[in-house]
Amino acid sequence: MNFDIARKKMVQDQIMARGVTDRRVLDAMMKTPRHIFVQEAMAAQAYSDSPLPVGEKQTISQPYIVALMTELLELNGSEKVLEIGTGSGYQTAILAALADRVYTIERIRPLALRARKCLDSLRMFNVMLRINDGEGSPVGWEDEAPFDAIIVTAGAPAIPDVLTDQLSPGGRLVIPVGNEFEQRLLKIVKNDDGTLETFASIGCRFVPLIGKQGW
Repeated sequence: MNFDIARKKMVQDQIMARGVTDRRVLDAMMKTPRHIFVQEAMAAQAYSDSPLPVGEKQTISQPYIVALMTELLELNGSEKVLEIGTGSGYQTAILAALADRVYTIERIRPLALRARKCLDSLRMFNVMLRINDGEGSPVGWEDEAPFDAIIVTAGAPAIPDVLTDQLSPGGRLVIPVGNEFEQRLLKIVKNDDGTLETFASIGCRFVPLIGKQGW
């Protein structure tokens, strides 16, 4: 399979065709080899228009969802970004290509170690990865806060105030919020005076956020 052709087709047919226009996001999706973040037996499906299992009852998100969530963060390259839910590491890699520093947290050790290996193979050394099972621990990375942008790749029952507290003024939080079976993708902007504005995007379905302020 020619992965370069498949990746180009993915960006054109799945992402640009659905309205994602941020050129930096499109370039990052075009350059990042999605197939290395899935299990070898599923590499041929890596650029399909669907989420895929990556083991441990977790998934790699549909390419369009990755692109849309990233575009909503409005990254310009100078940001310090927090990701909740490293998973396969693919979303992390897109963030690392677009931001100055990425702090990412994963609760499942085998996934975290596999993701770290993939990121290192791409020489994405601006990624700091922490393994945290979430049980009994607050969501986020308080000792590195504040963050210019935060992305959560798991569905939450409500917007976690522990994460909005970790946003810098002008910061953006992108998170799926709803029940355990379906959510709405939300973008929360923290104004300079500390107030929050919430913007609703598309419906979606993510694995549940585990731990405090999750399920």
